[in-house]
Amino acid sequence: MDSQLGAFQTALQPTLAPPTAAEEVKKRLTSFAHGGGCGCKVEPAELKRILENVPRMGAHPNLLVGVENADDAAIYQINSEQALVFTNDFQTPLVDDPYIYGCAAASNALSDVYAMGGTPIMATAIAGFPIHDVKTEALQEIMRGGIDICTRAGVPLAGGHTIENPQPIFGLAVVGMVHPKKIKTNAASRPGDKIIITKPLGIGILASAFRIDQLQESEYQTFVDAITGINTAGTWLGDIPEVHGLTDITGFGLAGHLVEMAEGARLRIVIHSDRVPLYPAAEVLAREGIFPGGAYRNMDAYDTKLSFGEDWDIDRQLIFTDPQTNGGLLISVAPHATDDILQQLHEHGCVESTVIGEVIEDGKDWQGRVLFR
Repeated sequence: MDSQLGAFQTALQPTLAPPTAAEEVKKRLTSFAHGGGCGCKVEPAELKRILENVPRMGAHPNLLVGVENADDAAIYQINSEQALVFTNDFQTPLVDDPYIYGCAAASNALSDVYAMGGTPIMATAIAGFPIHDVKTEALQEIMRGGIDICTRAGVPLAGGHTIENPQPIFGLAVVGMVHPKKIKTNAASRPGDKIIITKPLGIGILASAFRIDQLQESEYQTFVDAITGINTAGTWLGDIPEVHGLTDITGFGLAGHLVEMAEGARLRIVIHSDRVPLYPAAEVLAREGIFPGGAYRNMDAYDTKLSFGEDWDIDRQLIFTDPQTNGGLLISVAPHATDDILQQLHEHGCVESTVIGEVIEDGKDWQGRVLFR
């Protein structure tokens, strides 16, 4: 464990103030990375090929959630009232500001616990840096960002592990708690459920525009707010029985995570595309064809499981496979509770939460798992 992180935690006050060392980075942080944020994930089809011949451990009586349905975190029951939620998540930079990079990576990692209906209780850092190419002060700012986000969430950052690496990587291993009967997975949707999203789409598009200097200052602030916001709503959503399915939208885009929900529940999902909120700048940039490579890879991976309108061009389709870094929560809710839960989300600060679709029976009237109308 790195004792330096403990020293940083006690020495720095929690704040989301502008960084003090951003100008001292020798090179743009994003120049080190082949893909930024959750766009650096191994694409779904390749990941499936890598894992297909890897042996899996046998069932364990205490492992309540494992690798079966590509859930956000693993869950291990320790008694009748408590279960541990565990995840690790790290990423390469999608911004050049080291402090914001640290905030975004930490927020994204914590989201995995919230997406299971859990409460994070402790985290340790995962870090790798090209230490001879980036100033020490910038590396400290990355760590400070992670500490500040953990402090905002009430989660102690209790150390970590750091290596030298040609691409900067930063993230967290997070432990949380959940009641065994209140676990939310991505595979528990029911026919008739309504689908709610809590953040607009377009984070990957904004990140791509930033990398080519096509993002205006006001648009950049919207981008920063999106990637550093913490999905704490997942904890109280875990207490609501009418919330059946829950996940967060990250590297596989809205479409990919909807496919995981539909396949896990052996159902289908219909999305009303005109109801899906988009960041205004992302909508404009999409019409100009500005997308990250991950959007194309996601489309290739999920193409046979998605159904779009016959008149849709590829740019309209790619919006829904755009990889999100610390995207919103995706919630499957009983119809009669939808309005109340939506109001609660708005009151808790998720002001752009919107009902975007519904779950239907696994009929054979159209091809694919997710239909975009």
